[in-house]
Amino acid sequence: MESQGIVSFFKERLQLDIKLPLPKRFMSKWKLLAARIDRLRDVVNIAIVGKYTKLEDAYASVTKALHHAATSVGYKLELTFVEATLLEEITKTEEPVLYHQAWEKLCRSDGVLVPGGFGRRGVEGKILACKWCRQNNKPFLGICLGLQIAVIEFARNVLGITKADSTEFDAMTPKPIIIDMPEHNQGQMGGTMRLGKRKTVFLPGSSVIKQLYGNPPSIEERHRHRYEVNPEYVPQLQEAGMIFVGQDPTAKRMQILELKDHNYFVATQFHPEYLSRPLKASPPFLGLILASVKKLKSYLSKGCRLSPQSLSEEEEEEEEEEVSDDKQSKQANVKWDETPSHKSSNVSSGFTFQHDL
Repeated sequence: MESQGIVSFFKERLQLDIKLPLPKRFMSKWKLLAARIDRLRDVVNIAIVGKYTKLEDAYASVTKALHHAATSVGYKLELTFVEATLLEEITKTEEPVLYHQAWEKLCRSDGVLVPGGFGRRGVEGKILACKWCRQNNKPFLGICLGLQIAVIEFARNVLGITKADSTEFDAMTPKPIIIDMPEHNQGQMGGTMRLGKRKTVFLPGSSVIKQLYGNPPSIEERHRHRYEVNPEYVPQLQEAGMIFVGQDPTAKRMQILELKDHNYFVATQFHPEYLSRPLKASPPFLGLILASVKKLKSYLSKGCRLSPQSLSEEEEEEEEEEVSDDKQSKQANVKWDETPSHKSSNVSSGFTFQHDL
């Protein structure tokens, strides 16, 4: 498009203050990205459990962020949208076929994401999906409402607080695990959200999500929510293994959680998809994809210094070297054996080894 003058056209029409021609270094990164996308062969399947699945554009930012992360790891993204209400027990009775199809989609996925949203519909289905991921060590990322769902599920099924709920769904709940923020004036929905880029401070020590961000003391991400974790329950939750590794500067608002001893169970109160870029994938999304393709531990063990794509290429090179060394070893054994019968046996063994690969 650049060679056909499209950049110059838009520069003049939109009166953009950019220098032409664009720097070669800038364009080379995009050309490499385009070439990488054309070469993608391996597939990673991520299930999005939501309530707006009939209109997939409702999750456009989330799906773009997943594409950015998958491409950076060297995988083609395959999305599976799961309607949250179909996972609920009532559907098992009323629409058993749809119920089992929805659960089959979830079980076949490599990782699960519960995005943001509002309202009661589909909440119980999201809670069940969250529970299944927690119990089966399935990579999980919760965003905004997804974090609140994860906390409610944990409170109900791990802490034994069976009536745990959010005041958004039940204003009179006896166990308000999720509460409305003081700034939120109920009844007046306009302009009452906690919006914009805000600071999240990491707890001292190491955590998976902190490593993915590069071990900074704090980060800034964009928020869009009216409800938060009730600080009164935080000590109980953390004692049971749900660690809030990221908090606001006052340490009163919980903004990132992780589960101990899990492949990847992370949830954020903010929306990391808003700052994801094609050449710089959002860390929470990157972690989900890496865990889903079983490369997260390797990536973290190398200090997150290499790009995810370089990690994949390096592993492939190491595997090729190992295969080459084994083949050379087999060939050496054949040369040293002067007995025809033994030679035939060794050659056969070599072919068997190749077949096993």
